Amino acid sequence: MKHARMVIDGAPEDGTARFESFNPYTGQAWATVPTATTGDVDRAVEAATRTFHDTWRTTPGVQRARLMTALADLLESRADAIAEMETRDNGKVIRETRNQMGFAARNLRFFAGYADKLYGRTVPLDHPGMFDFTRRRPYGVAGLVTAWNSPIALLANKLPPALATGNTVVVKPSEHASVTTCELGLLAAEAGFPPGVVNVVTGDGAVGDALTGHPGIGKISFTGGSATGTRVAEAAARRLVPLTLELGGKSPNIVFADADLDRAVVGAVAGIFGAAGQTCIAGSRLLVHRPVYERVAGAIVERAGRIRLGDPLDPGTEMGPVANRPQFDRILALIEAGRDEGAALLTGGGPAEGAGEGLFIRPTVFGDVSPGMRVAAEEIFGPVLSIIPFDDEDEAVRIANDIDYGLAAGVWTGDIDRAHRVTERLEAGSVWVNTYRATAAQAPFGGVKRSGYGRERGEEALAEYTYVQNVMIDYSGAARDPFSIRT
Repeated sequence: MKHARMVIDGAPEDGTARFESFNPYTGQAWATVPTATTGDVDRAVEAATRTFHDTWRTTPGVQRARLMTALADLLESRADAIAEMETRDNGKVIRETRNQMGFAARNLRFFAGYADKLYGRTVPLDHPGMFDFTRRRPYGVAGLVTAWNSPIALLANKLPPALATGNTVVVKPSEHASVTTCELGLLAAEAGFPPGVVNVVTGDGAVGDALTGHPGIGKISFTGGSATGTRVAEAAARRLVPLTLELGGKSPNIVFADADLDRAVVGAVAGIFGAAGQTCIAGSRLLVHRPVYERVAGAIVERAGRIRLGDPLDPGTEMGPVANRPQFDRILALIEAGRDEGAALLTGGGPAEGAGEGLFIRPTVFGDVSPGMRVAAEEIFGPVLSIIPFDDEDEAVRIANDIDYGLAAGVWTGDIDRAHRVTERLEAGSVWVNTYRATAAQAPFGGVKRSGYGRERGEEALAEYTYVQNVMIDYSGAARDPFSIRT
Protein backbone atom coordinates (compact mmCIF):
# COMPACT_ATOMS: atom_id res chain seq x y z
CA MET A 1 0.00 0.00 0.00
CA LYS A 2 1.49 3.30 -1.12
CA HIS A 3 1.42 6.03 1.53
CA ALA A 4 1.32 9.39 -0.29
CA ARG A 5 2.20 12.61 1.49
CA MET A 6 1.46 16.27 0.90
CA VAL A 7 4.30 18.78 0.70
CA ILE A 8 4.02 22.02 2.67
CA ASP A 9 6.95 24.41 3.12
CA GLY A 10 9.36 21.83 1.74
CA ALA A 11 8.39 19.07 4.19
CA PRO A 12 6.30 15.90 3.61
CA GLU A 13 3.09 15.78 5.63
CA ASP A 14 0.69 12.93 6.36
CA GLY A 15 -2.31 15.03 7.34
CA THR A 16 -4.80 14.22 10.07
CA ALA A 17 -7.11 12.11 7.90
CA ARG A 18 -6.60 9.96 4.81
CA PHE A 19 -8.60 8.45 1.97
CA GLU A 20 -7.99 5.48 -0.30
CA SER A 21 -7.06 5.59 -3.96
CA PHE A 22 -8.42 2.68 -6.03
CA ASN A 23 -6.71 1.02 -8.95
CA PRO A 24 -9.34 1.01 -11.74
CA TYR A 25 -7.90 -2.19 -13.20
CA THR A 26 -8.05 -4.30 -10.04
CA GLY A 27 -10.77 -2.42 -8.19
CA GLN A 28 -8.57 -2.58 -5.08
CA ALA A 29 -7.21 0.24 -2.94
CA TRP A 30 -3.51 0.59 -3.69
CA ALA A 31 -2.63 3.87 -1.94
CA THR A 32 -3.78 6.24 0.77
CA VAL A 33 -3.71 10.00 0.39
CA PRO A 34 -4.03 12.80 2.96
CA THR A 35 -7.15 14.94 3.17
CA ALA A 36 -5.96 18.51 3.64
CA THR A 37 -7.78 20.76 6.07
CA THR A 38 -8.42 24.43 5.49
CA GLY A 39 -5.60 24.97 7.99
CA ASP A 40 -3.28 22.94 5.76
CA VAL A 41 -4.25 25.08 2.77
CA ASP A 42 -3.62 28.22 4.84
CA ARG A 43 -0.17 26.98 5.84
CA ALA A 44 0.71 26.07 2.25
CA VAL A 45 -0.33 29.49 0.95
CA GLU A 46 1.45 31.24 3.82
CA ALA A 47 4.65 29.30 3.09
CA ALA A 48 4.42 30.09 -0.61
CA THR A 49 3.78 33.78 0.15
CA ARG A 50 6.71 34.05 2.54
CA THR A 51 9.10 32.32 0.17
CA PHE A 52 7.94 34.42 -2.77
CA HIS A 53 8.70 37.67 -0.96
CA ASP A 54 11.83 36.57 0.87
CA THR A 55 13.53 34.41 -1.73
CA TRP A 56 12.02 33.31 -4.99
CA ARG A 57 11.03 36.51 -6.76
CA THR A 58 14.59 37.84 -6.36
CA THR A 59 16.30 34.56 -7.24
CA PRO A 60 18.16 35.15 -10.53
CA GLY A 61 16.59 33.49 -13.52
CA VAL A 62 19.70 31.45 -14.18
CA GLN A 63 19.39 29.88 -10.73
CA ARG A 64 15.68 29.17 -11.21
CA ALA A 65 16.65 27.48 -14.47
CA ARG A 66 19.25 25.28 -12.74
CA LEU A 67 16.69 24.09 -10.21
CA MET A 68 14.09 23.39 -12.89
CA THR A 69 16.65 21.40 -14.88
CA ALA A 70 17.59 19.45 -11.75
CA LEU A 71 13.92 18.61 -11.25
CA ALA A 72 13.69 17.46 -14.88
CA ASP A 73 16.72 15.21 -14.35
CA LEU A 74 15.20 13.68 -11.23
CA LEU A 75 11.86 13.12 -12.94
CA GLU A 76 13.55 11.33 -15.81
CA SER A 77 15.60 9.18 -13.45
CA ARG A 78 12.42 8.06 -11.64
CA ALA A 79 10.20 8.01 -14.73
CA ASP A 80 9.51 4.28 -14.74
CA ALA A 81 8.47 4.17 -11.09
CA ILE A 82 6.32 7.31 -11.29
CA ALA A 83 4.69 6.15 -14.54
CA GLU A 84 3.74 2.89 -12.83
CA MET A 85 2.18 4.84 -9.96
CA GLU A 86 0.15 6.92 -12.39
CA THR A 87 -1.05 3.83 -14.25
CA ARG A 88 -2.18 2.28 -10.97
CA ASP A 89 -3.93 5.53 -10.07
CA ASN A 90 -5.89 6.22 -13.27
CA GLY A 91 -5.64 3.14 -15.48
CA LYS A 92 -3.78 4.70 -18.41
CA VAL A 93 -1.55 2.28 -20.30
CA ILE A 94 2.05 2.31 -19.14
CA ARG A 95 3.38 3.36 -22.55
CA GLU A 96 1.46 6.62 -22.34
CA THR A 97 2.23 7.43 -18.71
CA ARG A 98 5.92 6.73 -19.36
CA ASN A 99 5.90 9.07 -22.34
CA GLN A 100 4.17 11.71 -20.22
CA MET A 101 7.07 11.70 -17.76
CA GLY A 102 9.41 12.52 -20.62
CA PHE A 103 7.01 15.22 -21.81
CA ALA A 104 6.99 16.78 -18.34
CA ALA A 105 10.78 16.82 -18.19
CA ARG A 106 10.91 18.42 -21.65
CA ASN A 107 8.51 21.16 -20.54
CA LEU A 108 10.62 21.86 -17.46
CA ARG A 109 13.72 22.27 -19.60
CA PHE A 110 11.91 24.33 -22.22
CA PHE A 111 10.68 26.90 -19.70
CA ALA A 112 13.95 26.81 -17.76
CA GLY A 113 15.43 28.31 -20.91
CA TYR A 114 13.14 31.31 -20.53
CA ALA A 115 13.81 31.95 -16.83
CA ASP A 116 16.65 34.40 -17.56
CA LYS A 117 15.08 35.83 -20.73
CA LEU A 118 11.96 37.59 -19.45
CA TYR A 119 12.70 40.76 -21.34
CA GLY A 120 10.77 44.00 -21.21
CA ARG A 121 10.96 46.71 -23.84
CA THR A 122 11.61 50.42 -24.15
CA VAL A 123 8.70 52.59 -25.23
CA PRO A 124 9.21 55.84 -27.19
CA LEU A 125 7.12 58.70 -25.76
CA ASP A 126 5.84 61.96 -27.19
CA HIS A 127 7.87 64.17 -24.86
CA PRO A 128 11.65 64.60 -24.74
CA GLY A 129 13.35 63.98 -21.44
CA MET A 130 11.09 61.03 -20.66
CA PHE A 131 12.21 57.41 -20.62
CA ASP A 132 9.65 54.60 -20.51
CA PHE A 133 10.22 50.88 -20.18
CA THR A 134 8.35 47.71 -19.21
CA ARG A 135 9.24 44.66 -17.19
CA ARG A 136 7.40 41.40 -16.56
CA ARG A 137 6.52 40.72 -12.92
CA PRO A 138 5.24 37.50 -11.31
CA TYR A 139 1.81 37.49 -9.64
CA GLY A 140 3.03 35.86 -6.43
CA VAL A 141 1.41 32.60 -5.34
CA ALA A 142 -0.18 30.56 -8.13
CA GLY A 143 -2.85 27.97 -7.32
CA LEU A 144 -2.55 25.09 -9.80
CA VAL A 145 -5.47 22.65 -9.97
CA THR A 146 -5.22 19.56 -12.17
CA ALA A 147 -7.50 16.72 -13.34
CA TRP A 148 -7.27 12.95 -12.89
CA ASN A 149 -6.75 11.85 -16.47
CA SER A 150 -3.09 13.00 -16.85
CA PRO A 151 -1.89 14.47 -13.53
CA ILE A 152 1.80 14.92 -14.36
CA ALA A 153 1.30 15.96 -17.98
CA LEU A 154 -1.28 18.55 -16.96
CA LEU A 155 0.91 19.84 -14.15
CA ALA A 156 3.76 20.07 -16.66
CA ASN A 157 1.68 22.65 -18.56
CA LYS A 158 1.42 24.85 -15.47
CA LEU A 159 4.33 24.37 -13.09
CA PRO A 160 7.26 25.17 -15.42
CA PRO A 161 6.05 28.59 -16.66
CA ALA A 162 4.90 29.50 -13.14
CA LEU A 163 8.34 28.75 -11.67
CA ALA A 164 10.32 30.23 -14.56
CA THR A 165 8.57 33.57 -14.17
CA GLY A 166 9.22 33.75 -10.42
CA ASN A 167 5.93 32.60 -8.91
CA THR A 168 5.65 30.13 -6.06
CA VAL A 169 2.90 27.52 -6.26
CA VAL A 170 0.35 25.50 -4.32
CA VAL A 171 -0.77 22.48 -6.34
CA LYS A 172 -4.05 20.63 -5.80
CA PRO A 173 -4.45 17.40 -7.84
CA SER A 174 -7.70 15.50 -8.31
CA GLU A 175 -8.69 13.24 -5.43
CA HIS A 176 -9.04 10.45 -8.02
CA ALA A 177 -5.33 10.57 -8.93
CA SER A 178 -3.09 12.38 -6.45
CA VAL A 179 -0.13 10.10 -5.85
CA THR A 180 2.24 11.17 -8.64
CA THR A 181 1.72 14.86 -7.90
CA CYS A 182 2.75 14.19 -4.31
CA GLU A 183 5.85 12.43 -5.63
CA LEU A 184 6.70 15.42 -7.81
CA GLY A 185 6.41 17.70 -4.79
CA LEU A 186 8.96 15.55 -2.98
CA LEU A 187 11.24 15.61 -6.02
CA ALA A 188 11.14 19.41 -6.04
CA ALA A 189 12.45 19.45 -2.46
CA GLU A 190 15.13 16.91 -3.43
CA ALA A 191 16.13 19.05 -6.41
CA GLY A 192 16.94 21.89 -4.04
CA PHE A 193 14.02 24.29 -4.46
CA PRO A 194 13.75 26.57 -1.41
CA PRO A 195 11.04 25.40 1.03
CA GLY A 196 7.71 26.95 0.11
CA VAL A 197 8.30 27.27 -3.63
CA VAL A 198 6.42 24.06 -4.51
CA ASN A 199 3.61 22.98 -2.18
CA VAL A 200 1.09 20.16 -2.72
CA VAL A 201 -2.23 19.80 -0.91
CA THR A 202 -4.61 16.90 -1.54
CA GLY A 203 -8.28 16.13 -1.02
CA ASP A 204 -11.67 16.57 -2.62
CA GLY A 205 -13.44 19.58 -4.09
CA ALA A 206 -13.66 21.31 -0.71
CA VAL A 207 -9.85 21.56 -0.69
CA GLY A 208 -9.92 22.96 -4.20
CA ASP A 209 -12.51 25.55 -3.15
CA ALA A 210 -10.36 26.54 -0.17
CA LEU A 211 -7.37 27.03 -2.46
CA THR A 212 -9.03 28.87 -5.34
CA GLY A 213 -10.94 31.11 -2.91
CA HIS A 214 -7.93 31.87 -0.71
CA PRO A 215 -7.10 35.58 -0.42
CA GLY A 216 -3.38 34.82 -0.67
CA ILE A 217 -3.61 33.37 -4.18
CA GLY A 218 -2.55 35.80 -6.91
CA LYS A 219 -3.10 33.58 -9.96
CA ILE A 220 -5.19 30.45 -10.65
CA SER A 221 -4.73 27.86 -13.36
CA PHE A 222 -7.37 25.14 -13.55
CA THR A 223 -7.81 22.05 -15.73
CA GLY A 224 -11.01 20.06 -15.42
CA GLY A 225 -14.66 19.94 -16.34
CA SER A 226 -16.62 22.94 -17.55
CA ALA A 227 -19.06 22.93 -14.60
CA THR A 228 -16.26 23.05 -12.03
CA GLY A 229 -14.38 25.54 -14.19
CA THR A 230 -17.38 27.85 -14.05
CA ARG A 231 -17.33 27.75 -10.23
CA VAL A 232 -13.60 28.46 -10.21
CA ALA A 233 -14.17 31.40 -12.57
CA GLU A 234 -16.84 32.76 -10.25
CA ALA A 235 -14.50 32.51 -7.25
CA ALA A 236 -11.71 34.20 -9.19
CA ALA A 237 -14.03 36.96 -10.41
CA ARG A 238 -15.11 37.80 -6.87
CA ARG A 239 -11.49 38.59 -6.01
CA LEU A 240 -10.46 39.77 -9.51
CA VAL A 241 -7.77 37.09 -9.68
CA PRO A 242 -6.33 36.31 -13.14
CA LEU A 243 -7.32 32.86 -14.31
CA THR A 244 -6.35 30.29 -16.92
CA LEU A 245 -9.01 27.69 -17.70
CA GLU A 246 -8.39 24.52 -19.71
CA LEU A 247 -11.74 22.77 -19.81
CA GLY A 248 -13.59 20.19 -21.87
CA GLY A 249 -13.89 19.52 -25.56
CA LYS A 250 -15.98 17.80 -28.18
CA SER A 251 -13.44 17.95 -30.93
CA PRO A 252 -14.27 17.43 -34.62
CA ASN A 253 -11.92 15.26 -36.67
CA ILE A 254 -12.76 15.99 -40.31
CA VAL A 255 -11.94 13.49 -43.08
CA PHE A 256 -12.24 14.70 -46.68
CA ALA A 257 -12.45 12.35 -49.63
CA ASP A 258 -9.06 13.50 -50.94
CA ALA A 259 -7.26 12.45 -47.74
CA ASP A 260 -4.93 9.50 -47.32
CA LEU A 261 -7.71 7.40 -45.85
CA ASP A 262 -5.46 4.76 -44.31
CA ARG A 263 -3.65 7.45 -42.32
CA ALA A 264 -6.91 9.16 -41.45
CA VAL A 265 -8.40 5.96 -40.04
CA VAL A 266 -5.34 5.34 -37.87
CA GLY A 267 -5.46 8.95 -36.67
CA ALA A 268 -9.18 8.77 -35.96
CA VAL A 269 -8.85 5.55 -33.93
CA ALA A 270 -5.89 6.88 -31.94
CA GLY A 271 -7.62 10.23 -31.50
CA ILE A 272 -10.60 8.75 -29.65
CA PHE A 273 -9.52 5.40 -28.20
CA GLY A 274 -6.08 6.46 -26.99
CA ALA A 275 -6.31 6.92 -23.21
CA ALA A 276 -9.74 5.27 -23.42
CA GLY A 277 -11.10 8.58 -24.70
CA GLN A 278 -10.27 10.25 -21.38
CA THR A 279 -8.58 13.30 -22.81
CA CYS A 280 -9.99 16.77 -23.39
CA ILE A 281 -8.70 16.80 -26.98
CA ALA A 282 -10.26 13.44 -27.91
CA GLY A 283 -11.51 13.46 -31.49
CA SER A 284 -14.94 12.27 -30.40
CA ARG A 285 -16.80 13.62 -33.46
CA LEU A 286 -15.57 12.10 -36.71
CA LEU A 287 -16.94 14.10 -39.65
CA VAL A 288 -16.60 12.07 -42.85
CA HIS A 289 -17.11 13.22 -46.44
CA ARG A 290 -20.08 11.29 -47.78
CA PRO A 291 -18.30 9.76 -50.84
CA VAL A 292 -15.94 7.86 -48.50
CA TYR A 293 -18.26 7.50 -45.50
CA GLU A 294 -18.94 3.76 -45.80
CA ARG A 295 -15.29 2.94 -46.41
CA VAL A 296 -14.04 5.00 -43.46
CA ALA A 297 -16.76 3.84 -41.08
CA GLY A 298 -16.10 0.20 -41.94
CA ALA A 299 -12.37 0.57 -41.40
CA ILE A 300 -12.93 2.33 -38.07
CA VAL A 301 -15.21 -0.44 -36.84
CA GLU A 302 -12.74 -3.12 -37.93
CA ARG A 303 -9.83 -1.45 -36.14
CA ALA A 304 -11.87 -0.69 -33.03
CA GLY A 305 -12.74 -4.36 -32.75
CA ARG A 306 -9.04 -5.29 -32.69
CA ILE A 307 -8.01 -2.95 -29.86
CA ARG A 308 -6.39 -5.00 -27.11
CA LEU A 309 -7.86 -4.31 -23.67
CA GLY A 310 -6.20 -5.54 -20.50
CA ASP A 311 -3.74 -4.81 -17.74
CA PRO A 312 -2.50 -1.24 -18.32
CA LEU A 313 0.89 -2.20 -16.85
CA ASP A 314 1.34 -4.70 -19.70
CA PRO A 315 3.22 -2.92 -22.54
CA GLY A 316 1.12 -4.86 -25.05
CA THR A 317 -2.18 -3.43 -23.80
CA GLU A 318 -3.62 -0.82 -26.14
CA MET A 319 -6.50 0.49 -24.00
CA GLY A 320 -6.96 0.33 -20.26
CA PRO A 321 -10.01 0.84 -18.04
CA VAL A 322 -11.70 4.16 -17.42
CA ALA A 323 -10.36 5.87 -14.36
CA ASN A 324 -13.14 5.71 -11.77
CA ARG A 325 -16.64 4.41 -11.09
CA PRO A 326 -18.55 7.73 -11.51
CA GLN A 327 -16.97 8.18 -14.93
CA PHE A 328 -17.70 4.55 -15.87
CA ASP A 329 -21.38 4.97 -15.01
CA ARG A 330 -21.65 8.29 -16.85
CA ILE A 331 -20.15 6.86 -20.06
CA LEU A 332 -22.56 3.94 -20.05
CA ALA A 333 -25.50 6.30 -19.50
CA LEU A 334 -24.51 8.40 -22.52
CA ILE A 335 -24.07 5.29 -24.66
CA GLU A 336 -27.63 4.33 -23.74
CA ALA A 337 -28.77 7.85 -24.65
CA GLY A 338 -27.20 7.40 -28.09
CA ARG A 339 -29.21 4.25 -28.60
CA ASP A 340 -32.40 5.92 -27.43
CA GLU A 341 -31.92 8.85 -29.82
CA GLY A 342 -31.58 6.54 -32.80
CA ALA A 343 -27.86 6.59 -33.53
CA ALA A 344 -26.68 3.41 -35.26
CA LEU A 345 -24.50 1.40 -32.90
CA LEU A 346 -21.78 -0.04 -35.15
CA THR A 347 -19.62 -1.69 -32.49
CA GLY A 348 -19.15 -1.80 -28.73
CA GLY A 349 -21.85 -0.30 -26.58
CA GLY A 350 -21.24 -1.59 -23.08
CA PRO A 351 -18.83 -3.00 -20.51
CA ALA A 352 -16.06 -5.19 -21.87
CA GLU A 353 -15.96 -8.84 -20.88
CA GLY A 354 -12.84 -10.94 -20.44
CA ALA A 355 -10.50 -7.96 -19.96
CA GLY A 356 -10.11 -8.35 -16.21
CA GLU A 357 -11.94 -7.06 -13.19
CA GLY A 358 -11.50 -3.41 -14.04
CA LEU A 359 -13.76 -0.63 -15.30
CA PHE A 360 -13.52 -1.55 -18.98
CA ILE A 361 -15.83 -0.21 -21.66
CA ARG A 362 -15.71 -1.66 -25.15
CA PRO A 363 -14.52 0.75 -27.87
CA THR A 364 -17.84 2.10 -29.08
CA VAL A 365 -18.71 3.58 -32.48
CA PHE A 366 -22.01 5.19 -33.46
CA GLY A 367 -22.74 5.83 -37.12
CA ASP A 368 -25.12 8.15 -38.99
CA VAL A 369 -25.13 10.47 -36.00
CA SER A 370 -27.02 13.76 -36.20
CA PRO A 371 -25.16 16.78 -34.76
CA GLY A 372 -27.92 17.49 -32.24
CA MET A 373 -27.78 14.09 -30.56
CA ARG A 374 -26.33 13.98 -27.04
CA VAL A 375 -23.50 11.68 -28.10
CA ALA A 376 -22.49 14.34 -30.63
CA ALA A 377 -22.99 17.38 -28.40
CA GLU A 378 -21.92 16.39 -24.87
CA GLU A 379 -18.40 15.60 -23.75
CA ILE A 380 -18.44 11.90 -22.87
CA PHE A 381 -14.77 11.58 -21.86
CA GLY A 382 -14.72 7.92 -22.75
CA PRO A 383 -14.11 5.51 -25.65
CA VAL A 384 -17.17 6.56 -27.67
CA LEU A 385 -16.95 7.85 -31.25
CA SER A 386 -19.77 9.54 -33.18
CA ILE A 387 -19.44 9.45 -36.98
CA ILE A 388 -21.27 12.25 -38.78
CA PRO A 389 -21.51 12.43 -42.60
CA PHE A 390 -21.18 15.71 -44.53
CA ASP A 391 -21.56 16.68 -48.18
CA ASP A 392 -19.21 19.60 -48.72
CA GLU A 393 -16.61 21.84 -47.10
CA ASP A 394 -19.08 24.45 -45.90
CA GLU A 395 -21.24 21.83 -44.20
CA ALA A 396 -18.20 20.28 -42.54
CA VAL A 397 -17.13 23.61 -41.08
CA ARG A 398 -20.66 24.44 -39.97
CA ILE A 399 -21.06 21.11 -38.13
CA ALA A 400 -17.58 21.39 -36.62
CA ASN A 401 -18.24 24.87 -35.22
CA ASP A 402 -21.84 24.32 -34.14
CA ILE A 403 -20.87 23.18 -30.66
CA ASP A 404 -20.33 24.79 -27.26
CA TYR A 405 -16.68 23.72 -27.16
CA GLY A 406 -13.63 24.90 -29.06
CA LEU A 407 -10.52 23.12 -27.81
CA ALA A 408 -9.18 21.11 -30.74
CA ALA A 409 -9.93 19.91 -34.25
CA GLY A 410 -8.39 17.76 -36.96
CA VAL A 411 -8.41 18.03 -40.75
CA TRP A 412 -7.43 15.20 -43.08
CA THR A 413 -6.91 16.24 -46.69
CA GLY A 414 -4.42 15.98 -49.53
CA ASP A 415 -5.27 19.49 -50.74
CA ILE A 416 -3.04 22.16 -49.18
CA ASP A 417 -5.42 24.93 -50.28
CA ARG A 418 -8.29 23.19 -48.49
CA ALA A 419 -6.14 22.69 -45.40
CA HIS A 420 -5.54 26.44 -45.13
CA ARG A 421 -9.14 27.37 -45.90
CA VAL A 422 -10.65 25.01 -43.37
CA THR A 423 -8.20 25.57 -40.51
CA GLU A 424 -8.74 29.32 -40.82
CA ARG A 425 -12.50 28.86 -40.40
CA LEU A 426 -12.46 26.39 -37.51
CA GLU A 427 -13.26 27.74 -34.04
CA ALA A 428 -10.69 25.79 -32.05
CA GLY A 429 -7.55 26.63 -30.13
CA SER A 430 -5.53 23.78 -31.67
CA VAL A 431 -5.96 22.34 -35.15
CA TRP A 432 -4.02 19.38 -36.54
CA VAL A 433 -3.70 18.62 -40.24
CA ASN A 434 -3.04 14.99 -41.24
CA THR A 435 -2.22 14.07 -37.65
CA TYR A 436 -3.99 14.13 -34.30
CA ARG A 437 -3.16 14.43 -30.57
CA ALA A 438 0.39 15.58 -31.33
CA THR A 439 1.96 17.74 -28.59
CA ALA A 440 5.07 19.88 -28.23
CA ALA A 441 6.48 22.05 -25.47
CA GLN A 442 6.87 24.89 -27.96
CA ALA A 443 3.28 24.82 -29.27
CA PRO A 444 0.69 26.91 -27.35
CA PHE A 445 -2.40 25.05 -26.20
CA GLY A 446 -5.83 26.20 -25.02
CA GLY A 447 -9.41 26.65 -26.07
CA VAL A 448 -12.22 29.03 -26.86
CA LYS A 449 -15.91 29.07 -25.95
CA ARG A 450 -16.72 26.59 -23.16
CA SER A 451 -13.31 25.01 -23.53
CA GLY A 452 -11.82 27.85 -21.51
CA TYR A 453 -9.38 30.68 -22.05
CA GLY A 454 -5.70 31.43 -21.70
CA ARG A 455 -2.83 29.41 -23.13
CA GLU A 456 -0.53 26.73 -21.80
CA ARG A 457 2.81 25.62 -23.26
CA GLY A 458 4.82 27.67 -25.68
CA GLU A 459 6.07 31.21 -25.17
CA GLU A 460 2.46 32.34 -24.75
CA ALA A 461 2.27 30.59 -21.35
CA LEU A 462 4.77 33.06 -19.88
CA ALA A 463 2.20 35.83 -20.25
CA GLU A 464 -0.29 33.82 -18.16
CA TYR A 465 1.95 34.00 -15.08
CA THR A 466 3.19 37.58 -15.35
CA TYR A 467 1.82 41.09 -15.52
CA VAL A 468 3.43 43.99 -17.35
CA GLN A 469 4.77 46.77 -15.15
CA ASN A 470 5.38 50.08 -16.87
CA VAL A 471 8.05 52.47 -15.55
CA MET A 472 8.19 56.12 -16.69
CA ILE A 473 11.19 58.29 -15.74
CA ASP A 474 11.48 62.05 -16.21
CA TYR A 475 15.18 62.83 -16.59
CA SER A 476 14.77 66.34 -18.01
CA GLY A 477 15.52 68.00 -14.67
CA ALA A 478 12.78 70.55 -15.33
CA ALA A 479 9.47 71.05 -13.60
CA ARG A 480 6.82 69.64 -15.89
CA ASP A 481 3.19 70.64 -16.07
CA PRO A 482 1.42 67.27 -15.62
CA PHE A 483 -1.52 68.56 -17.65
CA SER A 484 0.74 68.90 -20.69
CA ILE A 485 1.20 65.13 -20.78
CA ARG A 486 -1.70 63.62 -22.59
CA THR A 487 -2.83 60.10 -21.76
